[in-house]
This record gives sequence, structure tokens and C-alpha cells, in this order.
Amino acid sequence: MAIARDRAVVCGASMAGLLAARVLSDFYESVTIVERDVLPETVTQRRGVPQGRHLHQLLRPGSTAIEEFFPGVFDELVAAGAHVIDDPSLGYVGVGRHVLTQNGPFAKPQELLAYSVSRPLLEARVRERVRALPNVTFSEGYDVVDLILDRSDRVTAVRVVNRADGQQRELATDVVVDATGRSARTPAFLRAHGYEGPAELRYAVDLTYASQWLRIPDGALAESVVVAAPTLERPTGAGLLAYEDGATVLTLIGVAGRRLPSDLPGLLRSVAEFLPGRIVDAVRAAEPVGDVVVQHYPASVWRRYDKLRRFPHGLLVIGDAVCSLNPVYGQGMSSAALQAKALRRCLAEGDRDDMGPRYFRAAAKKLAPLWQANRLNDFALAPTTGWRTVPQRLFNWYTDKLAAAAADDIVLAEAFMRMVNLVDPPAKLLTPSMSMRVVTGNLRRG
Repeated sequence: MAIARDRAVVCGASMAGLLAARVLSDFYESVTIVERDVLPETVTQRRGVPQGRHLHQLLRPGSTAIEEFFPGVFDELVAAGAHVIDDPSLGYVGVGRHVLTQNGPFAKPQELLAYSVSRPLLEARVRERVRALPNVTFSEGYDVVDLILDRSDRVTAVRVVNRADGQQRELATDVVVDATGRSARTPAFLRAHGYEGPAELRYAVDLTYASQWLRIPDGALAESVVVAAPTLERPTGAGLLAYEDGATVLTLIGVAGRRLPSDLPGLLRSVAEFLPGRIVDAVRAAEPVGDVVVQHYPASVWRRYDKLRRFPHGLLVIGDAVCSLNPVYGQGMSSAALQAKALRRCLAEGDRDDMGPRYFRAAAKKLAPLWQANRLNDFALAPTTGWRTVPQRLFNWYTDKLAAAAADDIVLAEAFMRMVNLVDPPAKLLTPSMSMRVVTGNLRRG
């Protein structure tokens, strides 16, 4: 691909930042990634990614996009110990009061193929690929503290400060991509330069999750993945997923303000209340690795940059810095990958002057269905009053009936898993054929 422009700066070496850098490397002569952490040379947890200590599931759209950007990377991950989940019907999936049937294989399991890999290993391998790009460099241990704009409202540089010695310098650039996550400072930078900040869509989640890394004895657990979603009546759920090097992560989830234990015995008592005995026994037999890690997630936020009428030329935002979704649904990395694909399309179209508005509109089209699905699911777990009550009750009722029928119907179970994994939109569960299976399944159950 022909190089058309000069310099780009990416703020943050998050997964979103690494994907953005990969895209920009095809269009700019040099790309600099500015990262506040000093990045590890080995596969290890890092301070700037606290969610890396919790359960992560890379959904199908995310893995497809990452493979597209970095061909062969998942072969490398599997060689490094990542697991391939090639038959989702072998997992334990609890939805409300019901468990999706495991009676028979899915019709199209290849379309739900997933990779079970820890966030540190995934990020390390992708980072290695980005480091290998000849026109990408990393500036580690620096904070971005301001944007430099010219009189035509164009970003010309970023000001960075060395976190070790406090020295400041400016990096000249033609485009800046903010990939610094939920705490991104772009809204503050905009206001400091006389712009309006983006409107924020926000709703409270009040989620807590507590995770323990384990080593489960070989053969003790038959399921490839274990998920038990919280319900309105039981605001506690859990997930269990095997990673590389014999490690398994148990994550307990508390919604609607439910606080969780911070020790392994407390976690075991909690999961024993709703997981099958065979799974609880496997967890009890496991060797703990490290301590329980607890994290709180207060709210989901979507910053509507696509609605701003005035915005600096050459400034873009990606990943959680735009839209931070409830981590329970595992959509963060897939969302970042879809935004990176939108960025690539906008760059390929040329016309740099209106690239920002075009990119934000394209990203918003990818984010809207994720936001709507998250919002509906989260409202289903939070008692509310007013106009939301009727649609919430309808959604809760249909989901319960769908899960009840899917407890015996492998077609419905597969359809539900396709929706959860972002392969199909939620509307597919409302088609006449699916609705009829829901009705028939519930009539059989009496």
C-alpha cells in the first residue's frame, strides 16, 4: 500500500492502541506509540491493564479482525499454549434459571470457534508483531499532557512528559489517536483548547468482579468453558476458563451493588450456591496461584464524538476511550478491533481533512448495536421504575422463555451462543422460526 502521509502518534499501548498503530503503519511513514508504562519484555501482568487479571474471552469478530491485521498470530498463540474452543456445545452455560443443552453438536461450530488465551499473552504477542513493523516505534514511560494545535484547528504535536525525570518534549505529528482507555484525557484537552467535550451516554452498572487464578488437576473438569450469568433474583454469576501453562481463571461477578468476597474460601462458598457440584469439586481440588483480585466497574460510558460539530483536525479516539462496555460480556477487545477496521476504511478512502467525522460516524455504527444490547441486558439485572419497566419486563420474560426452551433445543442453544458471541444480531432470536421454537419448547416443558 502506498505511503501517503508523514507522522502519526498513538497514545497508549493498549490492545486498541496496538491495533490502531497497525492500521496507521500502512498509511504513515512513521508511527510512535506513547505509553505511560515501561512495557514488560516477558508475558506478565502490567499495572496499566488491571483487567488482565480477570477472565477474558475474545469473541469471534475480535479474533477474526486481529488475525486479519496479524496473519498467523493465533497459530503462534496456540503454540504458546492457548486453547482452541472448537465445540462451544461442550461448555456449561447458565442463563437465568436454565442451562443451555449440551445434547449434540452445533450445526456450524466453526463460526463460533474461539481462542482461550490470557490477556497478558495475547497482548505480548500482538505487541511483538507491532514492534516488528519497520516504521513503528515505542516511547515508554511517558504521559501525554497536552495537544499542540495551529490556527487552523489542526493538531501538529503532542506534549509528553517523562514519568521518571519530569522532562517534557513535543512530538510533531499529523494525526493523534487516543487509545488510553476509560480515563482518556481527550475531553479535558478539548475543553482546555476552547472546544466542547463530547456528550456522554452513561448508565450505572455497579459491577464488582473478583478473580482467582488456579491450577485444576488434569481431567478434573470436562467443560471447555463455564459461564453462569447473574440474574435479578441472584445478582451473582461466575465464569471459569482455562488458559495457557495449565492456568485457569475463576471470576465471580456481582451486579446491582452486590459485593463479593476477597478470599478463595469465600469465592468457593459463593459458586457452590449455583454451580453444579462436579464443577465446584474441580475448583476445590485446584491449587491457587496468587491472591484473589477484586475490581469495581461503576458505569458504562459512550462518549459521542460523532455528535460534535467542531473538532480538531488530525485527532481521533479509539477503544474504551470512546466506549467502555460492561466487561462481563467480554466485548471490549472485539469492539476495539471493529473500530480499528473502521479506521482503516476511512484512511483508505483518503481525504484527510474530514477523516475525523467520517471515522467517528463509522465507529458509532459499530458501537450502537453493542451499546443497545449491553444496555438492555444490564437493565434486566437492575430493578427500575418508570417507562423502562414494561420493555424490561418483556425482555426478561422472553429471555427466560428462550433459555428454558434452549435447555432442550440445540438449535436455540446455538442461536443464543451466536448472539452472545456477536456473530448474529439479537434480532435473529426474534424471527418467526425462532419464536416458534421458543413457544413449542415451553409447551413441551409444561
